[in-house]
Amino acid sequence: MKNRKFLPVALLACSLVLTIVSGCGSNAAPASSGGSSSAPATPAPSTEGTSNSGTSAPAQPAAEEKMELVADGKLTFAMSGLIKPLNYKDTNGQLTGFDVEIGKEISKRIGLEPNPVTNPWETILQGLKGKKYDAIIGSMTHTEERAKQVDFTDPYYISGGQIFVKDTNDTIKSKDDLKGKIIGVVQASTHKDAAVTLTDKEKVKGYPSDIYALQDLAPGRVDAVITDRVVGTSAIKEQGLKIKPIGDVLNKENIAIAVNKDNPVLTKKINEAIKSMVDDGTYETISMKWFGANLLK
Repeated sequence: MKNRKFLPVALLACSLVLTIVSGCGSNAAPASSGGSSSAPATPAPSTEGTSNSGTSAPAQPAAEEKMELVADGKLTFAMSGLIKPLNYKDTNGQLTGFDVEIGKEISKRIGLEPNPVTNPWETILQGLKGKKYDAIIGSMTHTEERAKQVDFTDPYYISGGQIFVKDTNDTIKSKDDLKGKIIGVVQASTHKDAAVTLTDKEKVKGYPSDIYALQDLAPGRVDAVITDRVVGTSAIKEQGLKIKPIGDVLNKENIAIAVNKDNPVLTKKINEAIKSMVDDGTYETISMKWFGANLLK
């Protein structure tokens, strides 16, 4: 009987002890290094550059959006300066032409001052790779071989190689009639590759510019010239050369802007500028001014 009276008191005491122990364990849990799912993870320092979740990736370095320019605030772009009306010097010695105007418009749209310069065509790629200028806007055809050395933008006009002969020449009526004939081409151009398939290699004559080659048709120094369709057509209109085209274009060519491979931001911005020019009609206005046609169609 005496033991039964003390039993409730003992139970109450045990309950109080368990409550106190439980409370201490609860307070100690956050400081524990145990694996309880209720314990908050230690936050990573704010300067860490990695994230497991991928939802808090650091901002991209500013350098990734930087254009590499040979002169701050300027887009320096090169051409031969010998291909009228694409790029040439006017009576005041200033560079002008379709390529120049396209380059100036692109420069404006990417917030840079245009700085057109000339370089001999034979070494124009080497000059770009040597960082003499930022881009080549000089009617360069995008080829796989050139693309191994530099990047190309989207085309800013489309053309192709065209055969031209003296306007009184009735013996050459197609490319099949060129075997054994002397063909003039610009040195280091894609037209030279076409010429050696149509005549003997030793009968392909190189020139520093298309115009010089075309001017040699009249006196008979060459039998035919392969040049860009645009260049030959313009020579007839602008210079009154007594020449005529033969057949269709030999191949369709995408004429694009060359940029160094380590300058992807500039390539991207030029592409955006070309697209905006086409979209708002500025491109067609420039093309019609120089050729009376949209060169992208």
